[in-house]
Amino acid sequence: MADDTRSRRWTRRAAFIGGGAAVLGAGAVLASRKGDAGGGHDAYFVTLSQALRKAGLAHPVLVIDQRRLDQNIATAREALAPKKLPLRIVVKSLPAQGLIDHVARGMATERFMVFNGSMLQTMAARPGADLLLGKPLPAAEFAEILARIGPEPMGRIQWLIDTPQRLKAYAEIAKTAGVPLRTSFEIDVGLHRGGFPDVQALAQALAQARELPGVSVEGLMGYDPHVPAMSDPDAAYAQSQDRYRAAIAALRKSVGDKPLTLNGAGSPTYAFHAKGTVANEVSVGSAFVKPGHFDVPGLARHIPAAFIATPVIKALDRMRLPGNEWLSGPLNFMDPNTKRAFFIYGGNWLATPLSPPGLEFSTLFGRSSNQELLTGSDKVTLKPDDYVFLRPTQSEALFLQFGDIALFDGEKITGFWPTFAVSA
Repeated sequence: MADDTRSRRWTRRAAFIGGGAAVLGAGAVLASRKGDAGGGHDAYFVTLSQALRKAGLAHPVLVIDQRRLDQNIATAREALAPKKLPLRIVVKSLPAQGLIDHVARGMATERFMVFNGSMLQTMAARPGADLLLGKPLPAAEFAEILARIGPEPMGRIQWLIDTPQRLKAYAEIAKTAGVPLRTSFEIDVGLHRGGFPDVQALAQALAQARELPGVSVEGLMGYDPHVPAMSDPDAAYAQSQDRYRAAIAALRKSVGDKPLTLNGAGSPTYAFHAKGTVANEVSVGSAFVKPGHFDVPGLARHIPAAFIATPVIKALDRMRLPGNEWLSGPLNFMDPNTKRAFFIYGGNWLATPLSPPGLEFSTLFGRSSNQELLTGSDKVTLKPDDYVFLRPTQSEALFLQFGDIALFDGEKITGFWPTFAVSA
């Protein structure tokens, strides 16, 4: 009898514990369930959709909002005005001649930073362009570029040097070609991606340059995009400035008081330099269109100005998983933003879904460059031929994937800017 009583007591206790665990388990499931983030296009994207439809654009296209672009230009101009700090346009981030022309007029500059032979050849044909390489190129490409552009632009180009070996190789090629070699030395101001790591290494390279016929050193380039990512950005910026200041002192000992190009910054840090810098110019590109990777405090006043627009090819009322349809129900319950399926024209871009809200990439289907799957909740009422908008995470290579850039003035598509030839 005692054993029976104890058995019933333990059975009740087990049931109580099991029931509690079930309740706790259900609570955990509910707590991990995603909210419904779906909705429709806001007024801005409704208007943009209408403009694209009226323009007959039924394929993936990159759109630049000219009003937003102009606002970003005005923001940069205002930031740089107090110190009268010149701006050098980063060509790879704005790879369309019309876009570069527009920014150059707005910023009153003919200074450009280029990063590959193809774009350098294009920009070298621009009369009066002041060109600075943003990265060191292989010696073989340097020789190839010289053969293509001829001697005339060489007086307007500064070639970036990061090692004594590259300096020697470039000097030999330039001597053979019978052209002067204007150089700018890359210095490490804290990013640790290369360049001359300290004053001693820089001084040795400067001494080497003095011994090479036809070689001149025109300045320095110190890139500091690491600054906003540091735990104390202000301290990191101060340290980068100290390193740059020491490099300038070493350069002055070598070349005297000649005018120099002291290039610094980049979109993430140009606002730091605008408040005070040892550089005498800043490089900016992506800030004018502000892709997603540039959502940093220093660019808080800039706004996104570039979007990918692409039509919906197929819209399914229920998302079903091939071979595992029994999973669809639990999946839809845990994440209501997977209920509907939208296959878009193209895909797999360096971009994130933006409008309508609540769209997600499918981790189960994976990425596709042909008909990418986006999922959404029942609140997303897209139909075939409706537009989906994505926000690029970067500009550079992505801008070259869509052909001519469509220009939006807030009401209609006003024209197109052809992009540069595809290059890496």
